[in-house]
Amino acid sequence: MFANKFFLDSVAYTKLVQFSAKSGSLVHGKVAHAHIIKTAFNPCLFLLNNLLNMYCKFREMGTARKLFDRMPERSVISYNLLISGYAEVGSYDNAISMFSEANMVRLKLDKFSYAAVLTACGQTKHLGLGQVIHAMAIVWGLSQQVFFTNLFIDMYCKCGGVEQARVLFEYSNELDEVSWNSLISGYVRLGKYEEMLKLLNKMHQNGTRFNAFTLGSALKSCLNLISMMQYGRTLHGYAVKLSLDFDVVVGTALLDMYAKNGHLEDAIRIFRMIPNQNVVMYNAMIAGFIEIEASDKEYVYEAFNVFSQMRRQGIKPSNFTFSTIVKICNCVGSFEYGKQIHALICKNNLQTDEFIGSTLIDMYSLVGSTDDQLKCFSSTPKLDIISWTSMIAGYARNGQFERASTLFYELLASGMKPDEFIISSMLSACADLAAERSGEQLHGYAIKTGIELFTIVKNSQISMYAKSGNIDSAKMTFEQVQNPDVVSWSVMISSNAQHGCVKDALDLFELMKSCGIPPNPITYLGVLTACSHGGLVEEGLRYYENMWKDYRMKANVRHCACVVDLLSRAGKLLDAEIFILNSGFEDNPVMWRALLSACRIYKDTIIGKRVADKVIELEPQESSSHVLLYNIYMDAGMELPATEVREVMKNQGIKKEPGQSWIEVGNNIHSFVAGDISHPLSQVIYRTLEEMLQKIRKLGCVDKKVQKIYSRTPEAEVKGTSVVNYHSEKLAVTFGIISLPPSAPVKVMKNLRVCVDCHTTMKLISKVERRDIILRDPLRFHHFREGSCSCKDYW
Repeated sequence: MFANKFFLDSVAYTKLVQFSAKSGSLVHGKVAHAHIIKTAFNPCLFLLNNLLNMYCKFREMGTARKLFDRMPERSVISYNLLISGYAEVGSYDNAISMFSEANMVRLKLDKFSYAAVLTACGQTKHLGLGQVIHAMAIVWGLSQQVFFTNLFIDMYCKCGGVEQARVLFEYSNELDEVSWNSLISGYVRLGKYEEMLKLLNKMHQNGTRFNAFTLGSALKSCLNLISMMQYGRTLHGYAVKLSLDFDVVVGTALLDMYAKNGHLEDAIRIFRMIPNQNVVMYNAMIAGFIEIEASDKEYVYEAFNVFSQMRRQGIKPSNFTFSTIVKICNCVGSFEYGKQIHALICKNNLQTDEFIGSTLIDMYSLVGSTDDQLKCFSSTPKLDIISWTSMIAGYARNGQFERASTLFYELLASGMKPDEFIISSMLSACADLAAERSGEQLHGYAIKTGIELFTIVKNSQISMYAKSGNIDSAKMTFEQVQNPDVVSWSVMISSNAQHGCVKDALDLFELMKSCGIPPNPITYLGVLTACSHGGLVEEGLRYYENMWKDYRMKANVRHCACVVDLLSRAGKLLDAEIFILNSGFEDNPVMWRALLSACRIYKDTIIGKRVADKVIELEPQESSSHVLLYNIYMDAGMELPATEVREVMKNQGIKKEPGQSWIEVGNNIHSFVAGDISHPLSQVIYRTLEEMLQKIRKLGCVDKKVQKIYSRTPEAEVKGTSVVNYHSEKLAVTFGIISLPPSAPVKVMKNLRVCVDCHTTMKLISKVERRDIILRDPLRFHHFREGSCSCKDYW
């Protein structure tokens, strides 16, 4: 602390303030400022400007403005410092206001004044103001200086006026490297890659040497565009020729280009070659691993090694590093590692960052831990739309539709506007729950706000209507998509397949290819599903082979399971078994379970026993495999081995998953289980069901053989009862017939595959009651009308 009798002059004060600004410590500068005030020292303008510079550098703009307002005299430097300070902290309106004030007091503004205010114009995309400032520069005779030319080119590009920037560029008397680079960067920013390449060629012909910034900007145009890769490789060669390939800026851009175009090995090679790697390069390398599909998990784990190497070299991870590494954990399902990263985030006190918070919310929602998800959401002080989206999507993903809806309404009440991703997530939740009425309300909101025009929202609408049983509305929505992407086509193809519209699905696939849109793995999954549901064995196998032949696309376990289902449904059980053994997924229970279901249909106890043993070995506690084996034996009249299966289930505490069906009536979801009496209208439901069954019996339509076979379950045998007439789907359909108008179709969803007896009963109810019934099980939709089903009994 300075003593009262100790006085300093302007030079001493100035040195103290400058030392404080350079050392990064505000303490000495504040002490000096306090001493000036306490001793009533009359500072000169130079000292006051240094104080102003110090406060702006430390982003204390409030204190800087108070000092500025009390200054008896102000120069253009004073204004420049405040304009630049406001621009640095993102307070662009204040920066523009200070520039206007400086102009009003008729100060002669210099290049620093213009540089700061034009930065503010570019960031706020205020093209009109930028044009006014350009006119001022022309009046003052500054516009022909190359420094100002570059400023205005950059401003026009950032405001979206790249054509005006090009006119200025062409008519300027003096240009330098910055001029060329600014315009190139502008074209890249606006996605005008063809114009950028022409300008790059012109720059080369003009004899202007490419520098790191030129190549870095140009390489950005090659990201995510396969068609631009040849230019990217050419630029890479040019960078080598200029000895710029080891430059951190160019190297990072090259790494990013190769990684985002799927050439990860090239990206890794560049990463390892470049010395003095910084945090930006590490971030680009780690982010590159996100581009790899989840099927290449082993490759993605290399990202964790890069992250560990980064820490070993003493490079401090940034917020972007942490958010990216958590995203990778989410992609590959490495949630334990993700939790360790979360601990590291807390250690670095970064858990309040909104981007990191969003990725953590996603991670815990994928784990199914909605409580931890909510903690991450609540601990983020600055909740942006991404945080809300992650939270709502997490609830929707975990089937907590009511909590997702509540949060959605809280978002609306907060005054924030939902974006296309939130609406898409809510529509996806409606799709999973088959809540068409709620989905229609969201559709209405999307139309009202204009969000409906986004392709991602249209895609979710297609899925929502299709999964709710309304394939006609799904088709209508698809036709309204202006520029359908691969997701749009894939969703529509898969929806047609699930509804048994096999021809429509395959025709759509051929149309998609003719439009020049390459299919993705989901597209082919829909095509193979359509072939399986339609019994098109040869066509399905041909499509499966063409995946690799035409698109070099590796089949995953879901594709292979479709092929097993295709062969099994057609009775080719041995071929299906051989396919599994040669598929590379022989240890995946999904493959064997698809075959086991067909063994029951074709009553093949030999293959069925062998397949069941394999499935049970892979998933000992999975009840569906035991139940299927039990039913195979009972169907074949082999009660002794069936009894043994039942005893194994009893001894191991394995219980059959209860069948559950639900139906949306009004704004409510009504769910049922077999023999359910919890519903308020249970008596009416059972009475109406008996009346409908009686009508069926009078028509002589009861298949006694079906009744006998499919009424058995291990539990029913133990209890000596049969609940086949009271399966959950029958109760749900009956409730729908009671509650809905006669013209409305009855739409019921079930968590398990519909049994043969219920399938037959639904056909007959649709006939005697003259009602359309739509039933969704995990495999497909069944549309019952006038005694027949859309599946044509091939399911």
